[in-house]
Amino acid sequence: MKILILYGDANQALPIAKSMFKAGHTVDAICASKWSYGYGSRYIRKKYLHENAEDVDEYFTYLVEVLKNEKYDTIIPMRDSTAEVMCKYRSELLKYTQFVMPDYETFERGFDKHRLMEVCQRQGYPHPETYILDDKQLEGLDLDSLRYPLLIKPNHTFGARGMTLCNSKEKLLEKYPKVYQEYGSCHLQTFIPEGGHQVEFQLYVNEKRELVQSSVIKKFRWYPEKGGSSCCNVSWQHEKMVDILYKLLLDIGWVGFADFDTIEDPRTGELLIMEINPRVPACVKTPFAAGIDWADVIVNEYLKKEHKRYTPNKEVYLRHLGFESLWFMHSENKWKTKPNWFKLIGRSIYYQDMSDWTDPMPFFRGTWGNIKKMMNPEFREAKKGV
Repeated sequence: MKILILYGDANQALPIAKSMFKAGHTVDAICASKWSYGYGSRYIRKKYLHENAEDVDEYFTYLVEVLKNEKYDTIIPMRDSTAEVMCKYRSELLKYTQFVMPDYETFERGFDKHRLMEVCQRQGYPHPETYILDDKQLEGLDLDSLRYPLLIKPNHTFGARGMTLCNSKEKLLEKYPKVYQEYGSCHLQTFIPEGGHQVEFQLYVNEKRELVQSSVIKKFRWYPEKGGSSCCNVSWQHEKMVDILYKLLLDIGWVGFADFDTIEDPRTGELLIMEINPRVPACVKTPFAAGIDWADVIVNEYLKKEHKRYTPNKEVYLRHLGFESLWFMHSENKWKTKPNWFKLIGRSIYYQDMSDWTDPMPFFRGTWGNIKKMMNPEFREAKKGV
């Protein structure tokens, strides 16, 4: 089969492409830059270049031209915005290829953080205390009764962009208009104190509303330390929370792949739902290394073919060498962190920003691309955390 990866720049494209290549498929990708992980991979045959992956409408126009010129059996998104393209223009794209994604209304119900929290409140799913702003402004809200510190969270944004911490009513009044002006509608959420783990859950619900595969990733370190990207995590299991998240997906009518971010409240030990990402996460190599072939599941579910039901067969650690290096340079916990930072090699240790020893170029291209991004003040500001 011929498979097209949307936004092959992301490092999660590496285990996906490798698995599909090993299975005998032809893998191509649309990349935004030559200095990216996927562009250097030998497992990806043809690389298209389209720099703007954030403009959903423009990306759709470009994608249709690619699909008209070359037949692909399926397409797989590696970025929130490319998943949004597939949902928003679902009926048009299905004329050219096959895939399984929710319709746009369902996508919005899950991806819009405000609407997701409304579902959690209504159905009693675990989530941080949230203040819904129905009129999209602070008027009418008793600001003195809110529990500070709290976060201003844009309803519809990628990653942690726009999230702003407010320790008092005065800070909220000062910062809210600026966040609203830049990112649009927001909601307020109590801030979960440091000390708990971040845990990420991957689920696939088919069109029969069956849960056909799941995996769990527990995060130990991230950079920046306040709300940054994970740089060390471990494969994990948590069937109770998987069941809760499956029920939530059924409630909102979701089909296809979903990735949940949750955070552990250190005061109670409870995992709280934060958001849904409609594509495989950056650290998806963790379940791959633990024995769960997500590429096999997604491709065969998209094409309505049989596939294996996977169970993790070992505990593995996934590290991002670049971010781990930055974490070590800036963290005050470098000498007492667990797992030990200095254990760099082992049978259970894998690296997120590397493909394998026979495919070395993704590391060099992706690392240089990250360095170029870090030299951009706007990118640093967006990634500094709360």
